[in-house]
Amino acid sequence: MARPEAKLKELKTAELKHEVGARKDLVITTNRSSERRLIAYGDDFLFEKLPVGTRVIYPPPPLEALADPDQAIRYALLHPENADPLFAQLNPNMRVTIAIDDISLPLPPMRRPDIRERLLNQVMQTLADYGVDDVHLIVATSLHRRMTEAEIRRMVGEKAFKQFWPDRLYNFDAENRAELTMMGKTDHGEEVWLSKRAADSDLIIYLNINLVPMDGGHKSVAVGLSPYASLRHHHNPTTLRDSHSFMDPNHSALHRSADRMGRVINSQLNVFTLETAVNNNMYGGMLDFLQKNEDRFTDWDHVRLKGFQWTMRNLSDDLRRQMLRNYASPYGMTGIWAGETEAVHRKALAKVFQQYAVPVKGQADILIVGVPFICPYNVNSIMNPILVQCTGLGYLFNMYRGKPLVREGGTIIVSHPLRDEFHPEHHPSYIEFFHRCLAQTTDAIELADQFEHEFAHNPTYIHMYRYGNAYHGVHPFYMWYWGEPARQHCGRVIAAGCQEPEVAARLGWEAADSLDEAIAMATSEQGRSASITYLHLPPLVIADVE
Repeated sequence: MARPEAKLKELKTAELKHEVGARKDLVITTNRSSERRLIAYGDDFLFEKLPVGTRVIYPPPPLEALADPDQAIRYALLHPENADPLFAQLNPNMRVTIAIDDISLPLPPMRRPDIRERLLNQVMQTLADYGVDDVHLIVATSLHRRMTEAEIRRMVGEKAFKQFWPDRLYNFDAENRAELTMMGKTDHGEEVWLSKRAADSDLIIYLNINLVPMDGGHKSVAVGLSPYASLRHHHNPTTLRDSHSFMDPNHSALHRSADRMGRVINSQLNVFTLETAVNNNMYGGMLDFLQKNEDRFTDWDHVRLKGFQWTMRNLSDDLRRQMLRNYASPYGMTGIWAGETEAVHRKALAKVFQQYAVPVKGQADILIVGVPFICPYNVNSIMNPILVQCTGLGYLFNMYRGKPLVREGGTIIVSHPLRDEFHPEHHPSYIEFFHRCLAQTTDAIELADQFEHEFAHNPTYIHMYRYGNAYHGVHPFYMWYWGEPARQHCGRVIAAGCQEPEVAARLGWEAADSLDEAIAMATSEQGRSASITYLHLPPLVIADVE
């Protein structure tokens, strides 16, 4: 039974035991007695001895999760930011559209119940209590692939699935022209298109998960429920070159464009935003050693590591991928806010930075990053070379505020086997992009000018996007553009442990058989005194670089 509103108290969002500025124990420098370090390597982990003097940056410990997330959700709905409580905005004759983040986050998928299921159950109960029955649930996929029936069921839970699927619970279709409407233009001349169902609604409720700072805010509705005609204004190499750090929305041209579009939408429509923050408790149980400083490993941690590595290396590729896909992370909700989009997003961002930010002094000549088996665009799929590039140069390079971890002209070492592997159902246009477009040029501006329009309007790719489970034909271009700031900033990219050097060459990278060889290649140019930083993840960490 629901608790009486008069007795419902605010659940304070979780706090760390130490402040962000006191996290100096998360930045260590290796010496001769230092233990080897775990480094993500696709479907596996390397365990490597790093050169003496290497700076290693660790993620902060997980924030404490809210003890009663359902009560916290109810409180947020009753006490929103700069808005009336949800129940006060309802009447039986209104049309409501609930938009939901897709499975591109969190990564890996979280244990059930998913936060989106918790949010939906509370919102749907409130709507039902006030007689609202014209309700649609739209998975805000934008140009991402359609989620499968099983994926949607797992995400939203049985109650919402049985009540709404498939007529009133469905994936957004960015190519259904009859279901799109133009809301106007921003003061920069950017066209703002939106789902017609959402635009015709009396109330839009957006359910969001913030895994990193680039999630949430106006980006939710203005991107998640919009087609190529809107996204082309900010998902392009010119805009992304000016975005500096994607993890700091205040310095991102992409976010400024999305904010302008969102304000156009919110000026015409009633948007009620719910944003949640989760901690970085990615690994639990027998895998919790993956989140520890290796110098503090116990004998039991070493035994588990050896068992984990033996298991991963003795499984077939298919079985190993299946095991990793089935893993669910024990993330905990650390905060929930509801109401006006910008006010909600400010509070959510503060909590996200509290979880991830680590102060770091100075840049390095060489930055080492390990690319894991998963990114936002290959859930239940394959990490293809374009996505390795997007993750290494687009996301991991940008895990900073202030200045990049690697100096201008420096070298990035990306740890990944880097094979010519693609999921033909999920990423068909990626295959052509890799083998045809990149064979002619790796320059983002040239790729946009020569090929983007063709891929964006290719009827075969549009059909596979609409009726299959393929990412939109233009999507690989966006993934390539994400790496543009890193390509402009860095002098070299070396793929450590690369199994197919021709793949690295196609990306414009150099190949090394091992991490030691990659470091030797980097220091041969930078000099033996070159400074090295290893960004130790997953879980995620954002460096506040002074």
